[in-house]
Amino acid sequence: MVLDTATLRIAFGLMALVLVVLFYFSAYRATRSPYSAWWCGALLFFLSGSGCFLLDGTPQQWWANPLGNTLLVHGGVAVWAGARSLRTVQPPKWAFTGIPLVTLVASLLDHPATNTWSGGPVFLAAMSLTVGLASRELWRLEPGYSRVRIPMAVAAGGLSAYYFFRWLAFLVEGPDGPVFVTVFGSAVTTMVTMVLLVVVSFSMAGLSTEQQTRALRVVATRDDLTGLLNRKAFLDLAAEQLADRTITGGSGALILADLDHFKVVNDTHGHAAGDLALQAFADACVATVRSTDLAGRYGGEEFVILVPGASAERAEPIAEEISSRLAGAAAPDGMEMPTVSYGISTYDGGTSDVDRLIAAADEALYRAKSLGRNRAARSDELH
Repeated sequence: MVLDTATLRIAFGLMALVLVVLFYFSAYRATRSPYSAWWCGALLFFLSGSGCFLLDGTPQQWWANPLGNTLLVHGGVAVWAGARSLRTVQPPKWAFTGIPLVTLVASLLDHPATNTWSGGPVFLAAMSLTVGLASRELWRLEPGYSRVRIPMAVAAGGLSAYYFFRWLAFLVEGPDGPVFVTVFGSAVTTMVTMVLLVVVSFSMAGLSTEQQTRALRVVATRDDLTGLLNRKAFLDLAAEQLADRTITGGSGALILADLDHFKVVNDTHGHAAGDLALQAFADACVATVRSTDLAGRYGGEEFVILVPGASAERAEPIAEEISSRLAGAAAPDGMEMPTVSYGISTYDGGTSDVDRLIAAADEALYRAKSLGRNRAARSDELH
């Protein structure tokens, strides 16, 4: 039985339309997650691109065929962008212009009025590339993200490989070759894509929900102004780390930081300048500490950092580097970034009491201020 490509494309379009409606109401409206928005966009691109190919063999083929190729590639880019959004990484701007534009130019230059495979090699390569990049992003998600990330990555990787071998067959024997027609023809590809879309769409709904849940969790644990952990989140996570002796043997340092004469900054330059100083200090912390360290806003102009595995001798250079980065931050005309005083306390497997560590660091911080500010002081106690 020979598959009717036109009929399959109509069926594919209807299926894509149904999936757009279902995914919009079941996932996007419920979560408003970027991933679900990108996936809705991808389905619309696939729907409209497939619709353009229905004009093959008509006088409109000269523009419909290149447009169809370009829209399908845009769909592949949207799939990639959605996968990147799961890691809260923005897609590169060139992807939305460069890849589709190259596809469009290649199609227009390859006699689209008479050639239904105008720009075929570029189109197939672009589809393999964009879907392959989406698979890579899904593989890079942290293991605890969702149980469906692995099958999703495998499905995307399989489709990317299919388009790669389709591209290879096209180069070797052309669109009329027996292997290409039998294994990689338009009818077979439409069937494969239909099955994959149906299978993965509802798994994607699960990823959308997970993305929104994580976004809400971030909102609940982050300080609005600086983006660092808020006080409660820091205390909770610090207590977990202190209780886990597998983390660097249960030793480390806690740094309590206070911006010197911060009230003067607000009174002299305004609260907007004060907010800028707080944000600059937070940026300096993020640029200095490791991803495994905890940094939070303790309150007002006070910040707290937990550095597992660090000694007091290691904590002092960390404080110095943060102050150096803050001093070099951009500031409004006439304003200098404030200096910072630090109190350092250490622990060595004998405590899981965050409050005691903070109290010891606070005493050291008071001593640093009494010695003239803009310096770090150590606690005499080991907790």
